[in-house]
Amino acid sequence: MISRMIGYLEGEVYALRQGHCIILTGGVGYKVFCTKDTLARAKTGARMSVWTHLAVRETILDLYGFKSEEELRFFDLLLTISGIGPKSALAILDIATIETLRSAISGGNASYLTKVSGIGRKTAEKIVLELKDKVGTAELENARMLSGDQEALEAMRALGYSQVEARDALRKVPQNIERGSDRLREALRIVGGK
Repeated sequence: MISRMIGYLEGEVYALRQGHCIILTGGVGYKVFCTKDTLARAKTGARMSVWTHLAVRETILDLYGFKSEEELRFFDLLLTISGIGPKSALAILDIATIETLRSAISGGNASYLTKVSGIGRKTAEKIVLELKDKVGTAELENARMLSGDQEALEAMRALGYSQVEARDALRKVPQNIERGSDRLREALRIVGGK
């Protein structure tokens, strides 16, 4: 299967661009589309390794890179949904951590997924319906944290922070902080520390 031809890539970050990076390995520069989180950790001239998915279309071969095999597996799972292509799947991975996304899906929270540009309510509901059993029922325990994130996100938006700023801060809040008010306090501390 050609989409599994390149499963892992390691090399030097030759260039960082909006939405992708160029990883130089063996004299070849591979253009790799990555999540914002993965790109934020990358540094030009430093070594980088990613698990990859090669998306094959009629005239284009696009390479998508992930910091962990778990993230790659979740990306592959999203691609099983009709109407979800690689760019949409990557955008979904950009909105939250894998744990938070699993919690949203396990808890039937389709509205959380509609935050992604291009994902409407019907598609979000389809994702929840088709993946609910595949992401594991253990994630229901984390559903409380998801509602805490929603509360904190809304509060940060009301305070004037953008959706991206608020989500980035909430991603950095430790998982053991569950209550919305506590997550908000910690996220504000993180943003204030920049």
